[in-house]
Amino acid sequence: MSDDLSRRDLLKRVGLAGAAAAVPADVLAQVTSARAPLETLTPEEADILDAIVARLIPTDAESPGATEAKAARYIDRALGGALASFRDAYRAGLAAVDAYARVSKGAPFAKLSTQNQDAVLTDMETNAASGFASGSAAFFNTVLTHTIQGTFCDPFYGGNDRFVGWDLIAYPGVRLSATANDQRMQGPPSPTHMSAYDFTMFGKKKPARALLTAGDDHHGG
Repeated sequence: MSDDLSRRDLLKRVGLAGAAAAVPADVLAQVTSARAPLETLTPEEADILDAIVARLIPTDAESPGATEAKAARYIDRALGGALASFRDAYRAGLAAVDAYARVSKGAPFAKLSTQNQDAVLTDMETNAASGFASGSAAFFNTVLTHTIQGTFCDPFYGGNDRFVGWDLIAYPGVRLSATANDQRMQGPPSPTHMSAYDFTMFGKKKPARALLTAGDDHHGG
């Protein structure tokens, strides 16, 4: 499960392989991976999840991945709301990941080399990893799905931090009108870097669970 294969396959799965675009290094330098206060996961669970999402959509020399998009933050918040039905699956699944890593590679998952982390994830994806109540592939696919959501979602929900996910796939963001230049289609539209909920027509109907902690900025932090 190499970096290139992982990223390429991921983008194909969401139908965006042809739209992938490199993100300037100065943008990467501005993005921090500091963890926000947890809402649902324990610190130990968050450590494992952080390491998993970092390998599912890895960072490379030119562009960010799930870590910079803060996909794990999205999952942590969603497990207390829209994804609450998955909380038990994450509790058991993350414990199983760590247990399998210790047995098969001799260390907790978060402490393994990236090569060994990839090996564990490959075993999970092929349903070869032991210790998972419903099979390792089921949990792998659950986390992969939620990692994709967290990387490319509207940043209002806690992921796609600083719009790095949208920039990665050259998605310009929500726009309510098209300029004359847009209509000429002489080049890609410039990104708006706005959440849908920054627009009044959507902002008045924010989903209840999407309301983040008071003072929390959905554009970053």
